[in-house]
Amino acid sequence: MFGAAPETHGSIVAVVDAYRAHGLFKRWPIEYLPTHGDRGAARNAVLALDALRRFALLRMQHGRMPVHLHISARGGAVRDAALVAAAAAARCPLVLHLHGTGFERSHGMALMRQLLENAACVLVASESQRAWVRSVARGAHALCLPPPVAAEGTTPQSRPNLVLFLDRMEPRKGIYDLLEAFAAVRAAIPDVRLVCAGDGERIAVARYAERLGIADAVKFTGWVGPCGKRALFEAAAVLALPSYDEALPVSLLEAMAAGVPVVASAVGGIPEVVADGVSGYLVAPGDKVSLERSLRRLLGDRPLGQRIGAAARETARLRFSPERALPQLEDLYRALGLAAAGADARSPVAAA
Repeated sequence: MFGAAPETHGSIVAVVDAYRAHGLFKRWPIEYLPTHGDRGAARNAVLALDALRRFALLRMQHGRMPVHLHISARGGAVRDAALVAAAAAARCPLVLHLHGTGFERSHGMALMRQLLENAACVLVASESQRAWVRSVARGAHALCLPPPVAAEGTTPQSRPNLVLFLDRMEPRKGIYDLLEAFAAVRAAIPDVRLVCAGDGERIAVARYAERLGIADAVKFTGWVGPCGKRALFEAAAVLALPSYDEALPVSLLEAMAAGVPVVASAVGGIPEVVADGVSGYLVAPGDKVSLERSLRRLLGDRPLGQRIGAAARETARLRFSPERALPQLEDLYRALGLAAAGADARSPVAAA
């Protein structure tokens, strides 16, 4: 399996960590080969070359084996193409796992078509993304495989007036729209606070908060790991994700699993998960009035927030629990000829 190095920001590590936490790496003979991280281009080149070297050694030792490659639009198109080419040259069946959107911009449509067509299977998080794959490469075999998310603990009965933004701070994520909507909410609910957890344009966002007169109510935590996210979910009254472009954000599913009501844009796979007015609220991208109205509704009516949070938690339990998500991936491994570790540990999966 090829993927991001541990502690790298983004959904790849979150998904792989979930796989590991719920036993996939114990049940199956998987070798995880990090290909990139957050430490710059030079370090990424070293990681990619080392992953290719280790893959060649595994190929010599074990022969033909499935390759599970995680890629995102924030990754390197050249690196991804090289990894796919290595799998093809070794005649190894390729599972191409897409994280997020924007591949037509980062990789180019021609390269993406080639990558998709070379894969034995393309894994995506939502039906909308599967439709995009089929529009790019009509013959691609795309499988919808949402990330596994476990509901842990109990939902707090009382939460402070805290709005949580958990994503990269950049315009396409709607952070500036959220600041404007939050400023209007604060005029009606003076004790409300906004926590922005993630990397990105922190200085520009902070300056915009100052211009709106809400700097004292906005806190920046930087990127947070699993423990930090868990603490934020326990404190948050609502998660706001007013993005312009999404596939199916892991942070959204994690918040729902924690019983946090969500207000999110109706883009990508989000409407496939959030039932408007039942398990969250959906708004159009850029609709700051509806965003403000939905936030005020959840903050001002706590019994409503508890009902919607409970419905969100139940949705996550029924659709995204590890017991439902992981068997689909394991069935795919079997179909590609891999034997589970308990039955035959001779042929590993090269995870890229």
